[in-house]
Amino acid sequence: MGEIKDNDAYEEELLDYEEEDEKAPDSVSAKAADSAKKGYVGIHSSGFRDFLLKPELLRSIVDSGFEHPSEVQHECIPQAILGMDVICQAKSGMGKTAVFVLSTLQQIEPVAGQVAALVLCHTRELAYQICHEFERFSTYLPDIKVSVFYGGVNIKVHKDLLKNECPHIVVGTPGRILALARDKDLSLKNVRHFILDECDKMLESLDMRRDVQEIFKMTPHDKQVMMFSATLSKEIRPVCKKFMQDPMEIYVDDEAKLTLHGLVQHYIKLGELEKNRKLNDLLDALDFNQVVIFVKSVSRAAELNKLLVECNFPSICIHSGMSQEERLTRYKSFKEGHKRILVATDLVGRGIDIERVNIVINYDMPDSADTYLHRVSSVFILQSNQSHVDLDFLFFFCEFSVNAGG
Repeated sequence: MGEIKDNDAYEEELLDYEEEDEKAPDSVSAKAADSAKKGYVGIHSSGFRDFLLKPELLRSIVDSGFEHPSEVQHECIPQAILGMDVICQAKSGMGKTAVFVLSTLQQIEPVAGQVAALVLCHTRELAYQICHEFERFSTYLPDIKVSVFYGGVNIKVHKDLLKNECPHIVVGTPGRILALARDKDLSLKNVRHFILDECDKMLESLDMRRDVQEIFKMTPHDKQVMMFSATLSKEIRPVCKKFMQDPMEIYVDDEAKLTLHGLVQHYIKLGELEKNRKLNDLLDALDFNQVVIFVKSVSRAAELNKLLVECNFPSICIHSGMSQEERLTRYKSFKEGHKRILVATDLVGRGIDIERVNIVINYDMPDSADTYLHRVSSVFILQSNQSHVDLDFLFFFCEFSVNAGG
C-alpha cells in the first residue's frame, strides 16, 4: 500500500484541495484508450474463474447469472484483489459494484467484533442496494456479516446492532456513519478496505466531503482505498487521489460515455400540454416489464403519479419530499415488482439497479449530459453481464417547450 506518512503531513496534504495535481501518466491514459478500443473480444475469452476467486464466490456468481466479466471488471478485479488503490470511472451498467463487492469479499478474513470494510455512498437507496449485493455474493460465506446504516432510522437501533452483532462489512451514508463513529459505537480502527461509490457526488459537495474526510481520518493509514463513479470530471480526480497512495486509474470509454451500446433511444418533441396524452398512449401501446419515468421536480412527480393512478396504471413515486423511511419502502416495493411504473426525480437516477426495467421515459429532459447518462443507463447495472437478457431496450424522450409552465 506504500509507505505510511507522518500523521500531520498526511492530514495537511489531504486537506489541501486547491493544490494542482499532476496529470495521470501517459501510460495510464494509453492503457485506458487501448482498453476502449479492444472491446469485448478478449474479455469474453476469459471468465471469472481466471481471477482465482474463492470457490464460494464463484458459486454465487453462477447463481446470479453472470457468465463473463465486463470490461471494467476485467480491468479492475485482478488489481483490486491484490489490495491496490483504485479509481474507476465507467458507464453505469458495466458492473462497477461487483468489482468492489467481489474484491472485498475475496480479501476479507472476518474477525468477530471488527469492521474490516467500509463502503460509503450518497443516498439511502444506494446503500440498501449495495448491502443487498454484498449479501447476494456472500451467500456461501456465512461467517461474513454485512449491515447497512443510514439516516431516518432511530440511531439507537444501529447502536444496539453494532454492540450485539457487529458486522464485518459496513455500508452507509456519511452522516450516519460519522455520527456512530463520533459516539464510539462504530470502531473504524481495523478497517482494511475504504470504498466510495458514486464518489464524485460525495466529494463535490463540501459538506459531504468534510464528513467523508473525517471518517477517513478515523481509519488506519495502511488500507485499500477504492473509488467508483460513472461520471468523474478531470477536476474531481485530483481530489480523489488525495485519499490514495499511488492508485491504479481506470477510465473506461471516458471520451465516449454517452454511447450507450445496445440501447434504442427515441426522441419525441412535445409541448407541455401534449405530454400526458403521449405518455398514456405509450404506456397503453408498449409491452413492458417495468418502467421508470423521470421528472424534474418533487411537485411534478407527485402530480404525474396521481394522474397515472387515476388512469388505472400501477404507478408509485419516489422523491425527496418524502420521509427517508417511506422512500426506501417504496423503492423496495418497486424493486420487488409490486408496482410496474415508477415516477421519480433524479434522486434515484444514480447507481440504482432494478432488474425488470426495460423502458425509461424522460418526461422532463435532464439539465446536463451526465444526468442523462445516469438516468437512462443506471437502472440496467446487472443486465449487461447476463447473456440471457435482451438488451434492446426502448427509451422515449419527451422534450418540454421553453415556455411551458410546471
